[in-house]
Amino acid sequence: MINQDTFRILHVNLDEGKSRAVEFGDPKLCLGGSGLTAEIFQHYGKPDLPWDDPEQPLIFAIGPLTGFFPLMSKVVMAFKSPYHNEFAESHAGGRMALAMRFTGYDAFVITGRAKKLSCLLVGSRKIEVLDAYYLAGMESSATAKHIRRMVQRHRGRRSIIRIGPAAENGVAYGSINVDTYRHFGRLGGGTAMAAKNLKAIVTVGDGNLDLSDTKVYAKAYDKIYNLVTKTETMKKYHDLGTPENILVLNELKSLPWRNLQATTDPDVEGITGERFAEELLLRKTACSGCPVGCIHIGLLRERFAAQHEFLYRQVNYDYEPIFADGSMLGMVDAWGVLLLLEEIEGLGMDVMSAGVALAWATEAFEKGLITEKETLTPLKFGDPLAYQIALRHLSNRTNDFYRELGKGVTAAAQVYGGADFGCVLGQEMAGYATGEVFYVSQAYGFRHSHLDSGGYAFDQKHVEKDVQAAVDFMVNEETRRLELTSMVSCLFARSVYTPEIIQEALESLGYGGIAQNLSSSARRIQAKRWRIKFDTGYKPENIKIPKRFLEVETWKGKTDPEYLSRITDAYIQKTLELSQADGGATPTTIEVT
Repeated sequence: MINQDTFRILHVNLDEGKSRAVEFGDPKLCLGGSGLTAEIFQHYGKPDLPWDDPEQPLIFAIGPLTGFFPLMSKVVMAFKSPYHNEFAESHAGGRMALAMRFTGYDAFVITGRAKKLSCLLVGSRKIEVLDAYYLAGMESSATAKHIRRMVQRHRGRRSIIRIGPAAENGVAYGSINVDTYRHFGRLGGGTAMAAKNLKAIVTVGDGNLDLSDTKVYAKAYDKIYNLVTKTETMKKYHDLGTPENILVLNELKSLPWRNLQATTDPDVEGITGERFAEELLLRKTACSGCPVGCIHIGLLRERFAAQHEFLYRQVNYDYEPIFADGSMLGMVDAWGVLLLLEEIEGLGMDVMSAGVALAWATEAFEKGLITEKETLTPLKFGDPLAYQIALRHLSNRTNDFYRELGKGVTAAAQVYGGADFGCVLGQEMAGYATGEVFYVSQAYGFRHSHLDSGGYAFDQKHVEKDVQAAVDFMVNEETRRLELTSMVSCLFARSVYTPEIIQEALESLGYGGIAQNLSSSARRIQAKRWRIKFDTGYKPENIKIPKRFLEVETWKGKTDPEYLSRITDAYIQKTLELSQADGGATPTTIEVT
């Protein structure tokens, strides 16, 4: 179990080729996950140095309930982002969280840069830096096969995370593939990992975990397990999964189509969750420690020879990938969407940024701002084979155009024009064209993510234009979600893990101090994260919501520019106030080994 008084973290210095265990921080204040990574970054991070400086830390953390309760299955990664050179977070499921728990560490902190391309292996009794020079430029699935052979002698609950060629080539939104079908996706965590000369990290959970044998714990576990499996709370995620949202948002006029030139399309039936389930769904799987099974795997069958010879691949799909590489690219065929998702999986890019970037490029191509000289293939909405070629050029950064596009749409538009129709809200947009509150929440939110504060939910439930209510919702929802991401819970389970349930779970394990401080510590973490973000260069005045978002029409009508401006000003002021609040001193560290 977690020490009530401190966390145990592993600091790996790649420059020295050495590691040490460190006692760090106060769980009652840091909580874990998002809170712990913020504290670690404040201690080890270099706010004034660029993102790729070897001294910048790469941080992975779990929470106090990891391994003890269902859906406590995520890892929080923190780093200085190659996308905007600011403090950033990314979250991923898979097997890594449980594997980390069985190493005995609450967090990994990696500094320095390996002398050559390497694979870091972390277990409870062994830490190694393995030579991986021969994996340079290799795609994700092939890399995983080689790594499995490399570490097959290491037994335990094993997790493999790795980068693809996009991150190695410096694409600002290079991602990290986690085990099978999960990712640290947004804001370039893979490219930050590439800067460490790390191709992969293998976590081998070869230690032991003492489970509580108290009746209180058993009762709490059964209560939560029954909520997850015997009520309707998680049914959506197991049934159609998040792709259920495709049809719903299309009917709400909130699904971006063809670079957000429209918010609804009658041909949506070709890419709905129902269509995927009926024609392409092969199986469902889950992250370690989750009984829901929300990961939906489609079967991609591709003919490669005249005599009915077919290649079969299994490809994960969710709402966001279907939006970014489906409707945003004018795709109305589920097979074509899977083809692009499989390509992106291998190349190792954030699926949202890559799709939205190509959507902008397609409109720029149609408008004559760029030609085939730049794109190297004629881009056309709805053409999966052209996009497949373009994705490879984007990953390889083949020419000047793809080098700029690999920095993000905003960077490319500064060179080639077309900023007005760039669908960027801090980073390439998520798939919720719901209105003003979502636009502000993603553009100016901490992670520039729809998951920061769920602004889309406010848009869908409120017609009135109440600026204060909107800002209060975003701030309070961010605090609430910080409670979850500090545990570290899957956000799909936010209806299950109410504050009361989280406190009950903590107390059942004897973590009464954390339970009592849950809400106040979450607010403290919120302030600290905003302080770090501003300290690392965040300037909200440099973010502009493009004209395209003022032109789009949703179920509520067109965007109200005056309302949008008022929310923007009020929310920026609130985040400034949060950044200036007292987040508490950085915890001291004690070297253990």
